[in-house]
Amino acid sequence: MEAQKILIVDDDVDVINVITTILENEGYEVISAFDKDEGLQLARDKKPDLAILDVMMTTHYEGFEMAKELSEDRTFRTMPVLMQTSIDVLVTTKESVREMAREFRADPHYSELQVILVRDVVSGNCGVDYLTEDGRSIWLPVNGFLRKPVDARKLLYEIKAQLEKQAAHS
Repeated sequence: MEAQKILIVDDDVDVINVITTILENEGYEVISAFDKDEGLQLARDKKPDLAILDVMMTTHYEGFEMAKELSEDRTFRTMPVLMQTSIDVLVTTKESVREMAREFRADPHYSELQVILVRDVVSGNCGVDYLTEDGRSIWLPVNGFLRKPVDARKLLYEIKAQLEKQAAHS
């Protein structure tokens, strides 16, 4: 059986090296890129099974922008995308994380946040609401979040869960 391919896109070579070591020790094939353009080209060439994207690279939201492009591409629409970030994730029990993000965005305590990450602890649904430079709110569904710095156990658990969920829906 061919090893499952994981794409890592991060501008920090040390993060790439740590995650690569962890994943290769578990039998995954790892491909990596340092920015969105290189990552998108690698995705097209190598057809990964899952992507792990850093948020801030050459721009503040480059990881979000890449995730959005992947989600809009028919080839990658069902590929799990995990966002790696040090931003706190707000949790809810509301299945519609988009609706919950909009409620947070409307709350004066959260309305000025540039980025709101939301995860439903029941369904596992996740998403990102971020403000563009011109103040528009952009919604982006993702499959999960990985906290920086990398925790090997959580990384492996999340990857395995996402790949199993993807296989069950194929």
